[in-house]
Formats: sequence, structure tokens, C-alpha cells
Amino acid sequence: MSADLILTIADRSRGGDFSAWFREQGATLVLTALGRGAATTEVLDCLGLEATEKAVLLCMLPSRKGLLRKAAKDLWLDVPGRGVMMAVPVSSIGGASAKNYLLQGEAEDRMEKKLTHELIVVIANQGATDQVMDAARAAGATGGTAVHAKGTGTELAKKFFGVSLASEKELIFILASAETRKPIMKAIMEKAGMQTEAQALAFSLPVTDLAGLRQFNVE
Repeated sequence: MSADLILTIADRSRGGDFSAWFREQGATLVLTALGRGAATTEVLDCLGLEATEKAVLLCMLPSRKGLLRKAAKDLWLDVPGRGVMMAVPVSSIGGASAKNYLLQGEAEDRMEKKLTHELIVVIANQGATDQVMDAARAAGATGGTAVHAKGTGTELAKKFFGVSLASEKELIFILASAETRKPIMKAIMEKAGMQTEAQALAFSLPVTDLAGLRQFNVE
């Protein structure tokens, strides 16, 4: 089985276009969350702008060569501001019924490919996006997208970290090159980690394909 979780971040007004495109490609389930661009408050104030509203879409599709290249063409992703789409490999799906539902029985063998980018996922306390992004940018990050979330299981934090965790969270997505992933994560944990008010946790996922950011194009 070879499948990818397709993560898309786009202007909220274009969420319907992306969702319709995914269904045309055979996606049976498309999840959409509301997010916001993670520009710093100071930058937005100076420019007289409000935080950019984003749509974060998730769906699963069989791994297909050229899928994101097709998306870039169909959805004009090469035009700045149209959105970014990335593929994260799925290692397993629980049960034959779930697999058939999500992939419609279609799957290809995954070809080995050098991974040039990773998706950093940060979980931090509500209101800590600026603190996380300041640390990330200082280490080379170019931007991020934040989604509000509610955490459960925070009562176990005292056992592992010796601190209490707030239930209201920010989920922050940062796309990074393979070379900058480690310093970005290190900076986040040093400047916004568990010892700070942000109480950030971070992990990264491999990105096997990418469309929508010219400076990050994967051949």
C-alpha cells in the first residue's frame, strides 16, 4: 500500500475550489479546518493588516506520480498567494475496510525519493504563535500557519514534564527544507519549549512532494 496524506494551506476563500479538486481526484473524505497566517503581530500592525485567514485541508489519496504537478497547473499554485500543497507518506491504514474507503482500492508501489523538505508541527499554548514563529524565523523559517485546537490528556503533563498544560492550544505548521529543519526545531524548543509560557512541543514529518512555493519546488 502506498498512500499520501495531502495537506493544503490556502486562502480561506479558495477552500471550496481545493475541496472540489480533491473529490475529482477520487478523495472520499476531505477535512477542512480554519487557520490563520502566522505573521508577527508587529509586522501586521506596521502594515495595517489583519491576520490572513487560511483554510487547512487534509485528505488521503493513493501515491501518484505527477499529482501535485497537476494540482499546480489546475489550481494555479505557481501564482504567489494561491496556496501550498504537500504530500506526507502514510505508513499504514487500520483495516481493509478503511483502506478501501479512503483509497477506493487503488494504490501504487512507492518509489524511493530523496526527501528535500519536512513539515514541522508545533503544539503550543494558545496565544504563543508569535513566540514560536519568532524563534523559527530566527533559525531560517520563512512562515507558518496556525490552527486553534483543544488538547486532551494534559493531566499527564505533570508526570512527564513536572508542569501543568493548558487545554487551549495552537497547532502551527512550518514547511522547512531538510537542512533547516533541525536548527528551526532546536530554536523553537530553546525559546518556546516546555520551560517557557508557550510550552511548545514539536515534531516533523517527511514531505515527499510539494507544489505552490516556487522557492521550495521539488523536481
